[in-house]
Amino acid sequence: MHVHASDARNGTTSRVLRISLVVTLAYIVLLVVAGLRAHSLALLSEAGHNLSDFVALLMSWGAVYLQGRPPSARKTFGYNRAGVLVAFVNGLSLVLIAFYILYEAFRRLQTPVDVHAGIMIWVAAAGVVMNGAIALLLMRGHRDINLRSALLHEIGDTLSTAAVIAGGIMIALTGERWIDPALSVGISVMILWSSIGIIRESLNILLEGTPSGMELQRIEEIIRTIPGVNDVHDLHVWSIGSDTHSLSCHVAIADMPASESEGILRLIREQMGKRFHIHHTTIQFELAVCEVADGCVIPISPAHEHGHSH
Repeated sequence: MHVHASDARNGTTSRVLRISLVVTLAYIVLLVVAGLRAHSLALLSEAGHNLSDFVALLMSWGAVYLQGRPPSARKTFGYNRAGVLVAFVNGLSLVLIAFYILYEAFRRLQTPVDVHAGIMIWVAAAGVVMNGAIALLLMRGHRDINLRSALLHEIGDTLSTAAVIAGGIMIALTGERWIDPALSVGISVMILWSSIGIIRESLNILLEGTPSGMELQRIEEIIRTIPGVNDVHDLHVWSIGSDTHSLSCHVAIADMPASESEGILRLIREQMGKRFHIHHTTIQFELAVCEVADGCVIPISPAHEHGHSH
């Protein structure tokens, strides 16, 4: 049942991304043509921004395909990290594009050019509708960091194109040529702001850091409250993908039959799944105090028992 639901979700996501790719490519062509005709750096900046969106959507589409592939003997966790890696690359590409737009904007501020405000307004209006529609479609997958990175691209585009409309109106009313490059500066700052969170979160997953919003101390406290648990140590929590978390730990229990320790293991798994959405656990039971050396736990007594859950 879980596999079928996942396949259906991946199919819907893939279809949304394909539609978004076609629409975004058409709008990029429109922006380039209109930007050259209107001599508008803001529109050409939007073309660059949307080009990064196109690449982001293309990589996200590829990542969805990879994430749908089953685990294998060589890729035991499957390809869940593909989407995270794509999100990281998307974030870095946004930073580079933002700095390039800043560079061009400061050049325009030094040597302003006349801008056709009317073209700016109607092209930007079309962009608001297009990017807004794509963003609404992508919101269905907002928990996936890969899709969230693409969603942030689209939200940033929607806001920046709305700013271009306002700028076009101001240029039409005042005739001030500095407004166009000033808008580009604002767009680049918005791009930088949207990229920081994605880079930070994806890098944390790639470095196997503790997932955002989880506290190891709280997880340890919950495990300690389970009847039969005497001690918890060597606790690790990390993310395989943006919404797939894993846990491993050593739990000290009293000497008891395996049938009784199985009940403790079941309770730990239930608590981790219900409270923290952690469904992949590797738990080692120990019947003696352990010494920790270089991240490995060495039992003093040879008597120990292993329990694994997946």
